[in-house]
Amino acid sequence: MKVFGRCGFTALAVLAAAFYFSAAHSGIASAAQEAKSSAAPSGNADNGKRLFVKDGCYECHGREGQGSIMSGPRIAPDPPSFEVVSTYIRKPKGEMPPYTTKVLPDKDLADIDAFLQSRPQPPTAKAMPLLK
Repeated sequence: MKVFGRCGFTALAVLAAAFYFSAAHSGIASAAQEAKSSAAPSGNADNGKRLFVKDGCYECHGREGQGSIMSGPRIAPDPPSFEVVSTYIRKPKGEMPPYTTKVLPDKDLADIDAFLQSRPQPPTAKAMPLLK
């Protein structure tokens, strides 16, 4: 007995992925609320951009940290605090591989954090001429 057609199965898969990644992002976001008081070490945003690409962060989180329902959650603009990001990167709870201090030193992580902090907010729909 065929329950879902091809389109129905695809839609179900997309909805499941959206739910999974929104739950992962909400876990990071709730952890961010707990650690808001932590101050990030100063970092170099230009080097952080280079490391974000070199270390493959962009492969799941997008070139600007915008995320995707099919890969990794949005981490920019307005990323979680440095402490939350650092804790999650060192011992992730989801699909993400761990990045120990041997692989990604705290200095490099601070640079990546500076890059993510520097990402501007996307334009609103009203600001886009083609959408007016």
